[in-house]
Amino acid sequence: MAARIHRVRRLLPSGAPPLAFPGRIHMNRVTNACVTLSRNFSTATVPTDAEVVVVGGGIIGTSVAYHLAKNGSNVVLLERDKITSGTTWHAAGLMVTFGSLSETSTEFRKYSKQLYQSLEAETGQSTGFKGCGFIELATSEDRQEEYRRVATFNRKCGVDVKELTPGEVKDMFPLCKVDDILSGFYVEDDGRVNPVDATTALAKGAKMAGATIVEGATVTGILKSKGKTAGVTVSTGPTSEEIHVKSPVVVNCAGMWARQFGEMSGVCIPNQAAEHYYLVTDDMPDVDPNWPVIEDPSSYTYIRPEGGGLLVGLFETQAAAWNVHEIPNNASFTEISPDWTRMTPFLEKAMERVPRTLEVGAKNFFCGPESFTPDLSPIIGEAPELPGYFVAAGLNSIGILTGGGVGKLIADWIKNGEPDMDVTGINIDRLHPYQANPLYRAHRVVESLGMVYQCHYPYKSMQTARGVKRSPIHSCLEKQGAYFKDVSGWEGADWYAGEGKKAEIGKLSFGKHFMVQGKDAGALLNRLSTANVDSEEGMITYTQWLDSSGHMQADLTVAKLSPDKYFVVATDTAHRHVETWMKRHISDDQTVVVTDVSGAYAQINIQGPNSRALLADITSVDVSNESFPFRTAMEIDIGYARVLCVRITYVGELGYELYIPAENAVHVYEKITEAGESHGLRHVGLKALSSLRMEKGYRDYGHDMDNTDTLLEVGLGFTCDFKKKDPFIGQDKVEEQKKNKSHLKKRMVQVLVEDPDAILFHGEVVTRNGEIVGDIRAGSYGHSLGGAVGLSMIESGGPTINKKYIEGAKWEVHIADRVYPARVSLRPMYDPDMLAIKA
Repeated sequence: MAARIHRVRRLLPSGAPPLAFPGRIHMNRVTNACVTLSRNFSTATVPTDAEVVVVGGGIIGTSVAYHLAKNGSNVVLLERDKITSGTTWHAAGLMVTFGSLSETSTEFRKYSKQLYQSLEAETGQSTGFKGCGFIELATSEDRQEEYRRVATFNRKCGVDVKELTPGEVKDMFPLCKVDDILSGFYVEDDGRVNPVDATTALAKGAKMAGATIVEGATVTGILKSKGKTAGVTVSTGPTSEEIHVKSPVVVNCAGMWARQFGEMSGVCIPNQAAEHYYLVTDDMPDVDPNWPVIEDPSSYTYIRPEGGGLLVGLFETQAAAWNVHEIPNNASFTEISPDWTRMTPFLEKAMERVPRTLEVGAKNFFCGPESFTPDLSPIIGEAPELPGYFVAAGLNSIGILTGGGVGKLIADWIKNGEPDMDVTGINIDRLHPYQANPLYRAHRVVESLGMVYQCHYPYKSMQTARGVKRSPIHSCLEKQGAYFKDVSGWEGADWYAGEGKKAEIGKLSFGKHFMVQGKDAGALLNRLSTANVDSEEGMITYTQWLDSSGHMQADLTVAKLSPDKYFVVATDTAHRHVETWMKRHISDDQTVVVTDVSGAYAQINIQGPNSRALLADITSVDVSNESFPFRTAMEIDIGYARVLCVRITYVGELGYELYIPAENAVHVYEKITEAGESHGLRHVGLKALSSLRMEKGYRDYGHDMDNTDTLLEVGLGFTCDFKKKDPFIGQDKVEEQKKNKSHLKKRMVQVLVEDPDAILFHGEVVTRNGEIVGDIRAGSYGHSLGGAVGLSMIESGGPTINKKYIEGAKWEVHIADRVYPARVSLRPMYDPDMLAIKA
């Protein structure tokens, strides 16, 4: 190891300090930019009121301020030190649209690139954008498969991706070693920007549109009034004078300080800083500054021209957390002493992609902090803990290439009261308070940064910071050979490796449970729900919640247990979203208590043709079809326990969901498995659930439905009760769409690939008669149907999507570089008449 360290360290000139910016020749540009900004901004006085206060002056904060100002908002941006002084100043500045299977992230990137190209004409300040091209290198069959899938999806989103041969890669970047490359994925007009210049342009544009930007203004607290955001307290000047700025909206764009700043007001933002590295070589005469950016995840690196040489950036597989306890408040333009022992193997591997880098000296081996989130998705949206408090942080090293889009989303969200993009995967309310614990952050960030350049297998689960939440029957399932995955912190049995028995299905599920009680509980839930959930006692109802524009907000069930007691079950990813939605809609004159009882109950599902016979063997209650019909919710006895038993299914078969007090869970599990011996009981996990629900065409909010969809578009109009005494939220929009029939041009369909060897995951493109009409939002393998099956939202562009439109066309699904014939249906392909469910 010592020899390897010496091999790389010798590249640095003798006694060279760890420099601060890609290439020493650019350090003055950073300093000058900060001086210029200081002259423009630091003399501004802090106003005492604003419509929106933005905290943080990096690429995200200035983008939010810019877009708010362009929307006509009275916005104030407060920066504790200098613009860009957090982590923006040392960003590598890649501007890449290729690489994501998220339509939201891809749109962020496309918009950001367009914005950086146009800002100079608007502001007179260059962003340094250079459309030199970008090439992603595939060095294994798995990576090639991944990038081909991504490329197909990106093309559908309007990104012009070309697959290159190794020879073509060599032509574009002659110093690149290509003997182990299978192919490259090239976007001609991607490239890079100068992060400081881009931030300066956004700040200048914000000021030109009327924003106030103040440097040297430290926000010391959040003002609240009646449980809502009311402004901030600010310390400024040499005397640290405290000023109150009244504002109903605050946006936390504090970057790596976002978590600490959030803690001031009880807002959970579990991002964590980690060490992030790049090396800048000495000048290399054989480098053309117009060469494209190349990215080789298998070598942990991205490489691009910088100054007269090359910049070699790193995303190592095992990262190092930085200052877990607290990010210093005075950390500006921070440099971290490089850990040569840890980083040498990664750096050496990276530089071997361009062997000439090992033959020249280095100007700098830089290490600076960059923050990452538990699931590598950004933290964006209105905090569930505090109305009016928005967050835009945790960008996971893609703040530059998504910053324009993030700023626009937040600004439009604040202006319109709701987001106009799918935010289900990035919304702050998907995260939980335990994820902000120091030990959790210290362990998870090591893996989060390391996952950036891993091959992204669809079902791969994070391995660090595990075991946070375990079902009472966890050890029982472990003995059955369960393989567990992280399910919103819970250890979920994904599949079983042990010998199974036949026929019967028994599984653990991870819905989140709420007890909603009080004399007005029924009225509240009925107002939120499209269905009538306040009718018959002892009945469970499948329903949706919409916002005022008629778009989806939740997909769940509500069981009426008594006149003032209701049991609400939502998906794991919607846990805090559903809780917040309920609490924020309780009016001042209503008496309602919402209690999260997810940890108080274990959920065991018994599903399949033999489920009634099994249940009848372990309870004294008559569970016949006549006495216990579909949708019944009733407390029953099992052994010594009292259990809430609900006849409902998410797999398309006769079945029951059991909600068991945690202290009785093992006992009930034992009774079920003992009786199951004579009924062919078999343990199955979440993989089977995914397959079965996909065959039945059952929806899942946050996966195949999102907040940009309407009820009629996703095919759930049957849940609406338009005759309820009081209308549900969004009812007028549903009735309007039903009348104008606009939903008939955008509809969710089930897609079955006819080739049994194909596999669907997510993002595969769907075509009708050769024209792109949608993509697979969620997929699995349908063993009963004999092929891969998924759900897709298709858009016709004009014609009505009906049986004739479906049956009179040639349907195909594009998977990586292959095209497969497919069947498409508006009705479930498995048991469309629900005969099995209601048997």
